[in-house]
Amino acid sequence: MTTTTDVVVQSLTAADADAILDIYQQGMDTGHATFQERAPSWDEWDQSHLETPRLGAFVNAELAGWAALSPTSSRCVYAGVAEESVYVSKKFMGMGIGMALLQAIISASEDQGIWTLTAGIFPENEASMQLHQKAGFKTLGRRERIGKMTFGPLAGQWRDVVTLERRSGHPKFG
Repeated sequence: MTTTTDVVVQSLTAADADAILDIYQQGMDTGHATFQERAPSWDEWDQSHLETPRLGAFVNAELAGWAALSPTSSRCVYAGVAEESVYVSKKFMGMGIGMALLQAIISASEDQGIWTLTAGIFPENEASMQLHQKAGFKTLGRRERIGKMTFGPLAGQWRDVVTLERRSGHPKFG
């Protein structure tokens, strides 16, 4: 468990499901978090993410944000590569929650044997781009017009996604 000021970062459990999905939906509602319009069911979310690490940032026992990993491939050679997701409740934006979660998921992922983290971010999501760059992620490239938005003010528009990657500097990963 990591503590930063009033923020406590700890493992999430199924008891946090409603809050996780609510925060996820808040991100979706911005139109700059994902191509997905609606948060999935808890079972779908649970099955699409690795069992560990799944971390939540709590402020006065309220979930302020979460970070989790998804596998990038089922091929065994990619067992040490995962896609990370970080979502922060709009109520807690600007408090350093995103960085606390990103740093914690980086550390926890390395403990789990993960040597590379990836992220796909809409370039318009400047806060997320800056957060990842500050945490050591490097831009690999831009996938132009990779998908068309189906909802919100950008519905019908083709969107680019920037691919970022962070390779662990830990000596055990060469």
